[in-house]
Amino acid sequence: MKSTIKEQIITFLTTSNKKSFSAEEIAEGLQLNKSNDFKLLVQTLAAMEREGAIVFNKKGKVKLPPKQVLVEGIFRANERGFGFVTIDPEEDDVFIPKEATGYAMDGDTVAIDIVKISDPFSERGAEGRVVAIRKRAVNQIVGEFTLFDETEIAESDLYGSVKPKDKNFNGLRVLVAAEGIKPVDGSIVIVEITHYPEKDYPTSIEGLVKQVIGHKNDPGMDILSIVISHGIPTRFPENVLAQADKVPDTINPADFPERKDRRDQLIVTIDGEDAKDLDDAVTVKKLANGHFFLGVHIADVSYYVTEGSPLDQEAYDRGTSVYLTDRVIPMIPQRLSNGICSLNPHVPRLTMSCEMEIDQTGKIVKHEIFPSIIQTAERMTYTAVNAIIEESNPEISKRYEELVPMFFEMAELHSILEQQRMQRGAVSFEDREAKVLVDENGQPQDIVLRSRGVGERLIESFMLAANETVAEHYNKLHLPFIYRIHEDPKEEKLQRFFDFAAALGMVVKHTKGTITPKDLQKVVADVADRPEAMVVNMMLLRSMQQAKYSEHNAGHYGLAADYYTHFTSPIRRYPDLIVHRLIRSYAQDTSKKMQTKWQDNLPEIAHHSSDMERRAVSCEREVDAMKKAEFMQAHIGEEFDGVISSITKFGIFIELPNTIEGMIHISNLKDDYFHFVEQQLALVGERTGMTFKIGQKVRVKVTNANPETREIDFELVSAEEVTQLPRPQTNRNNRRSRNVDNRANRRKKNPPAKEKSSSKKGKLKVDLGTSKKKKGKKPFYKSVKKKKNK
Repeated sequence: MKSTIKEQIITFLTTSNKKSFSAEEIAEGLQLNKSNDFKLLVQTLAAMEREGAIVFNKKGKVKLPPKQVLVEGIFRANERGFGFVTIDPEEDDVFIPKEATGYAMDGDTVAIDIVKISDPFSERGAEGRVVAIRKRAVNQIVGEFTLFDETEIAESDLYGSVKPKDKNFNGLRVLVAAEGIKPVDGSIVIVEITHYPEKDYPTSIEGLVKQVIGHKNDPGMDILSIVISHGIPTRFPENVLAQADKVPDTINPADFPERKDRRDQLIVTIDGEDAKDLDDAVTVKKLANGHFFLGVHIADVSYYVTEGSPLDQEAYDRGTSVYLTDRVIPMIPQRLSNGICSLNPHVPRLTMSCEMEIDQTGKIVKHEIFPSIIQTAERMTYTAVNAIIEESNPEISKRYEELVPMFFEMAELHSILEQQRMQRGAVSFEDREAKVLVDENGQPQDIVLRSRGVGERLIESFMLAANETVAEHYNKLHLPFIYRIHEDPKEEKLQRFFDFAAALGMVVKHTKGTITPKDLQKVVADVADRPEAMVVNMMLLRSMQQAKYSEHNAGHYGLAADYYTHFTSPIRRYPDLIVHRLIRSYAQDTSKKMQTKWQDNLPEIAHHSSDMERRAVSCEREVDAMKKAEFMQAHIGEEFDGVISSITKFGIFIELPNTIEGMIHISNLKDDYFHFVEQQLALVGERTGMTFKIGQKVRVKVTNANPETREIDFELVSAEEVTQLPRPQTNRNNRRSRNVDNRANRRKKNPPAKEKSSSKKGKLKVDLGTSKKKKGKKPFYKSVKKKKNK
């Protein structure tokens, strides 16, 4: 009966011209005037209000709730329980309070209702609540298994629990059902999720152990578990390896009469000492007219990795090779990447070539792109080339005397190309990269800065020239193509950088509304000799957009290039392999049908390749941070000089000369109560006026290093004196709202200030997922499962 009245009420409200009605008006309209009928109507209206089917206005009248306008986006979880939803990469994220996440997990596609719009005046972003989870991003979790005792297993129907390796899932309790594989305590396992968080268990997940990867004490298991937690495959499927095994180890040049033979040229590879996949080779010579001839020859991986084959599908899925501390996870099997596709010396190899004639100003006046055969004369290293060019090392020069003249011509051409890039406005960041050196068990022994000599930089110049030439060539043919693009920075991000620069006393001159790469290049040059150079470069990088792959040519802002692609590393990047495939494809067929095929396929390839690149970078950074924290465990209690690299309202980040970064939490700054001055990215003492700024030199002591959380904690010993900022107005009420131990905020976006309050009505007070189980009571999920089975 109630169900019928509900339907009548909804129909009445929907079809009426008026927007709101009293209960009496509804009763009259539905002819429910009898006493019992009216009582039932009132009860039904109350139930409908609780369900959200109707609402009461301020005058107590009934009306339909406003229609929700839902938007979809990707949910990003924060360790503290709240999250953010990315609707459009170009727009600010929407903040989701802890109580409004709707049990979404990191990476889920969700539908959200915007409950508060953004306020540009207070710089507060929009706020929303998750209404529905459209698609779960994660169906398995990697972590360390803890085995329950036999009594607990019998009572709970659970083998144990798993501590996730992914920090984004740290707040979740992962329970393993007592079915299938039963790992030993301390195993690193993959859990396939069978039940996700829900109302009664908001922080619990249940699943089955799908695979035991190894034990936590096994050498290299720490890195492997991070790799697997990112969804990066560590083994090649059997059909992929079978196809790789069928590829011959050698080639006979006579079998390729259609290819241009460049074995008579003096061609070399120049790479790091530990490189095994040599995918680019170069040659340079000075021409009679004063111009330079530059040949860039790239391994023709697309000849062996044929379209639609198992090798191709696996390379697409991986997207890129992943370079970690003590290993490489290749995009294609090593039999190819280190064998027939690697441009090893003194053996013929199939290549895709871009030959260029370059004048004295760095302009490419002629070029040709074609399949070829080459045979490299030497496998050179950056160290050896630098010793020849920069040090004139007699022993190494003697060893490679036949090649020495070419190396000096390479250096001359590089200087011309570099100058040409600088003149057009390319922004050159001398980033400080460090390499963690580990022993055979994966234990870090040292951290060394990577130096970039002429050898490294000239190869970079030649690869840039080839990439630009190939991109321009196919763009001007108006054929579908894949580009590497770097879009113009967003104005609001640049404005924040200008404000930061102004706080350091720097004035960035630019035309209002526009800023060219040349303007930013000048900033980098002006600050090069200042102590803040490293920090200014870092802040400038943060203000720029991420480079990505696209089927549309938008140019490359950072390089100040109108055309750019990735052509030079097909062994380790799938887009490069596609560029080679496009070159081969268009050499045979440029019909409308062929163009339509690529027009349809390239958007997905570009998008997926960008995603896989970000996945690899995230994994590489996480492993790097873990090994750096592991290295610093041996230095707890020691003091180091460093520079303030970042300041937030919860603390100061310090970078040491070896690129290790750690934090001094604001609660450990004992001398004063410090306020965060956002406009100048500074902390200022309320009583003393003591000021901490980005770029300030400090001396710190290591107090803690945790490889699991990838965090390093410092204690301030002393700080360089800097000009003090005005002391902030005292507001003692604000002190009580400060979260003293806010470590989970590290390296995360900060929520709106209102999120600090924990006393709001409706906030979840009990975390059932982490509470102790009552003796004898089986988990909620088990009872659900049994009911379903019935």
